[in-house]
Amino acid sequence: MSNKTGNTGEIDPIQEELAGRVREVGNHAIWSLSSCKPGFGVDQLRDDITETYWQSDGQLPHLVNIQFKRKTTIRDICIYTDYKLDESYTPSRISIRAGTNFNDLQEIEVMDLNEPSGWVIIPIKDINDRPIRTFMIQIAVISNHQNGRDTHMRQIKVYSPTQDVLGPPAPYIAGHFLTNEFLRYATVR
Repeated sequence: MSNKTGNTGEIDPIQEELAGRVREVGNHAIWSLSSCKPGFGVDQLRDDITETYWQSDGQLPHLVNIQFKRKTTIRDICIYTDYKLDESYTPSRISIRAGTNFNDLQEIEVMDLNEPSGWVIIPIKDINDRPIRTFMIQIAVISNHQNGRDTHMRQIKVYSPTQDVLGPPAPYIAGHFLTNEFLRYATVR
């Protein structure tokens, strides 16, 4: 676990996706919230509109749970916030936890945010500095600016790398088959 201060507005995660470096995998997950005001829930958090938002309704910490059906490689969590509009509703400290389910979540990142406006990119890495593979991510809002009670998050994106993170791709040699299945047909009998 490390403790970082969030960078905001410098990298646009949508451009990273368009460039083919990452892909958004949040639509492969089941999303749930610890609480929300009616009409300000998961649908607003995932609608690709930065004018809408999730608003919690309860005691801190406020939780966003993202559960995948299969183990998924996660490189970045990107959160869109707007301190200028949301003020005391804006998160000031976020904890990211990962695991297989609610019972074994472990904190892997803590980030302090200073009046963020725009995308906050939180790299998700293991001890070997590689993207993690997990079944579940939990984003916990630990505190808000100005000691606010409820929180606003305008968008959350979950990104997986497009390249294989376990090693370099096999070299492609024209006319040569690389997989065992294709190698069976490499010669004519």
